[in-house]
Amino acid sequence: MFRIRRIFDNVRTIDREEIRQVQAILKEQFHLLPQKDIDKLPDMLLNPLKHRFRAILFVADNLKGDVLGFALLLHDQALKFCYLDFLSAAKELTGRGIGGFLYGRVRDEALALKSVGIFFECLPDDPELSRDPEIRKENAARLSFYERFGARPIAGTAYETPVKPGGDNPPYLVFDGLGRDNPLRRSVTKRIVRAILSRKYRKYCPKDYIDRVVASFREDPVRLRKPQYIRTPVSDRKPAAVVAEDTKILLIAGNKHAIHHVRERGYVESPVRVRTILKEIEHLELFRRIPARHFSESHILKVHNRKYVSYFKKACRLLEPGESIYPYVFPIRNAARPPRETAVRAGYYCIDTFTPLNGSAYLAAREAVDCALTGARRLWEGDLLVYALVRPPGHHAERGAFGGFCYFNSAAVAAEFLRPSGPVAILDLDYHHGNGQQEIFYRRKSVLTVSIHGHPRFAYPYFNGFENERGQGVGRGYNLNLPLPEEVEGRRYRKALDIALRKIRRFKPSYLIVALGLDTAKGDPTGTWMLGSKDFEENGRRIGMLKLPTLVVQEGGYNHRNLGVNARHFFIGLHAGMHGAV
Repeated sequence: MFRIRRIFDNVRTIDREEIRQVQAILKEQFHLLPQKDIDKLPDMLLNPLKHRFRAILFVADNLKGDVLGFALLLHDQALKFCYLDFLSAAKELTGRGIGGFLYGRVRDEALALKSVGIFFECLPDDPELSRDPEIRKENAARLSFYERFGARPIAGTAYETPVKPGGDNPPYLVFDGLGRDNPLRRSVTKRIVRAILSRKYRKYCPKDYIDRVVASFREDPVRLRKPQYIRTPVSDRKPAAVVAEDTKILLIAGNKHAIHHVRERGYVESPVRVRTILKEIEHLELFRRIPARHFSESHILKVHNRKYVSYFKKACRLLEPGESIYPYVFPIRNAARPPRETAVRAGYYCIDTFTPLNGSAYLAAREAVDCALTGARRLWEGDLLVYALVRPPGHHAERGAFGGFCYFNSAAVAAEFLRPSGPVAILDLDYHHGNGQQEIFYRRKSVLTVSIHGHPRFAYPYFNGFENERGQGVGRGYNLNLPLPEEVEGRRYRKALDIALRKIRRFKPSYLIVALGLDTAKGDPTGTWMLGSKDFEENGRRIGMLKLPTLVVQEGGYNHRNLGVNARHFFIGLHAGMHGAV
């Protein structure tokens, strides 16, 4: 059992370890490859401009973190071509289909990048070019493998001319048109060949040699060698998938959220919110739904006060079905001595008068945390995009207080789970300030908290979210509030979003958690802003371009007419930003 996934950089522990294993395979199987070329792999992923190609690394691994094979694809956005630099399975695993799955994933990526095709080199099967019969047999097997996908050597050129006269095994240049019948134009191919030779082999190929090889491409369109091993025409082969499996957004939506239903007029945080979003996104190929795992309460206790958690659990257990407690007495001046009566004590732990406790609130909030933790664990295991579609929301829940329909801060619990593996950034996009994350992490620097919200002079929760709240102690500078005026449209919002994204880039987190509020949309009953579906898509795209392992946790959003549509557009943009070309 294995999976194929993409590695963007060496920030996460799992990615650093798997890059190290890829380097070990390179050293073992490609003996002539200089060590400095092996060592530069992490830098190739991080600095595409420096290396004049965008490096894309796919690994086949098991859930233990063992690399079973890898493919390194180079992409040139200007010339719109891909070059397969390496494709290899671990030595003891060759012949088990891993190479085929990896190459299929490479083809999917090349199609998604709208490239003219994939170019790569293969050693020759011609006796005049490969003298050793055993080596020639290996070369033929490799060419046969690629021919199954429709990839064949380019014919009638001098590409396989040895740099030094008399050299053995000069490589063919092989082309895969990705199952399309588009002719390979000579003018385009000559520019691509010059780019390959001058960038990859500039230390080995003199300029006059490169000029001769490029000039040898005389036929238009460029001709491919006739199939030697496989008879099935390329046009009969199934086209690559539109959305590759490893790029899909993992969707986690619990089953218990619907039990938390306050059937009272004006209570907008209802189960229909989740159903409305699911209806719009489940049919998209972008998503793959997975079940939530159950986690121990210890994760909640790392960010929430034990006495508060105990009270919340006990109060909900004592309530009859349909019965609710609304806070109405707030003993804030003597917070050290909570009232004894359960109903009165609600105000001791609450920040408003409209967030009730009922018999189902604890169970629903626990499941929301489980969904967020499941997503966090999948990021830790190597996945890139996860959406925890949860209710009740959580971003107003502080260490020892609930409010704003929020009981447990799911995003904060997920951040605390990930924090030992590297720094975490929380980006709160809800119309209302993310006071919960701010309060929980205000004196710490391992979690950056950023919130774009309505100014507290008019928007809930009113008592914080001001620009001058920047953190305390070692946490000074690790909280950023971007309060905006009552009337905001897409362009004004994106100015604030760009400031937030610059702050996150400078922080260099290993993980990003997005507290996604859709109440920034036009017509939301709890907000005053004017964002439309195209704004959500563009916002998602800009966040995706951070290329960070990202967990999205659902927060607010209460206009059921546009809630699902806006969610759909946000994730289309997020996916495009994450997996599109730079």
